[in-house]
Amino acid sequence: MKIMDFRSDTVTRPSEEMRRVMACAEVGDDIYGDDPSSNALSKYAAEITGKEAAIYTCSGTMGNLLAFLSAGRHGESLLAGKRSHVWNAEVGGFSAIAGLCPYPLNDDEGLPSAADLAPANRADNNIHHPDTTILCLENTHNYTGGIAVSPERFAEVAREGHRLGFHVHLDGARIFNAAVYHGVDVRAFTDEVDSVQFCLSKGLGAPMGSMLCGSHEFIERAKKARKRIGGAQRQVGIAAAAGLYALKNNIPRLAEDHANAKLLCELLVKGGIHVEEVPNMTNMVFFPMLDGYPSDEHFVSACRERGLLLNALSPRRVRLVTHLDVNREDVERAAAIILEVIFQ
Repeated sequence: MKIMDFRSDTVTRPSEEMRRVMACAEVGDDIYGDDPSSNALSKYAAEITGKEAAIYTCSGTMGNLLAFLSAGRHGESLLAGKRSHVWNAEVGGFSAIAGLCPYPLNDDEGLPSAADLAPANRADNNIHHPDTTILCLENTHNYTGGIAVSPERFAEVAREGHRLGFHVHLDGARIFNAAVYHGVDVRAFTDEVDSVQFCLSKGLGAPMGSMLCGSHEFIERAKKARKRIGGAQRQVGIAAAAGLYALKNNIPRLAEDHANAKLLCELLVKGGIHVEEVPNMTNMVFFPMLDGYPSDEHFVSACRERGLLLNALSPRRVRLVTHLDVNREDVERAAAIILEVIFQ
């Protein structure tokens, strides 16, 4: 029985060509700065995002943490969406390690409103308040359904953040999904921010790693922070080569993932599932487990027994994610399994 894994786009396996590139990668000692594959990846990542420099990080969580360590100081305030990944799924690193005081903003539509930023700014000369120094934005936005925020709305919020004097950081784990959805170059988003983190190991299909991009000065601080928290690596070129291959070959095909997610949504709705309506939907499908449906545990287990892996991301809320290792046939079979388990 074929196993279809819709738990996340992080589950992708390297293709044969990517494995060949990894096996043949030139390597050196990245801490000394002489790993040619890592250097090539950093140069290319900086170029495509329009930044001066970039570094490879072990994960998106580390990339975001390095940004906070490099842009803020202990005791300062970070603005982030209350449903953002940095708020909900990075173990509170912005407080525990970076020492930042978080201030939550309403991001139910993928981003906070530009009008909400000024009232949240604590840099008001009040001795009792921490200075607000960082605004973190997320695009696409995971927990609101994979929304691809438009370049226009993104620019409006980022520019207001800059007007208020914030370092604007983009958690762009899936920023290329947003760019492909809107048919724009990724710089339509990255030109609006001071720093950006994006994942190589999600829709792009590399086995590991993320990139952090910004100014030369910012990246030099990030390198020091990366070493401090144990994130610097030696012959990282094997992984970096996979990341460079992914960036050069796997961005346009993200449109296939979006089309498969749309098909999955349509099949579930046709079968009677109340799928969450998401504007600018990319590669995620969410639906609630309504009263009368099986328990989360039973549902996930029954699907697994039939060869379908998925997640109940939160109580009574299911998420499926399309990626390069699932095709149209898998989507059709997944929909049939879900309908069978829920309505049998």
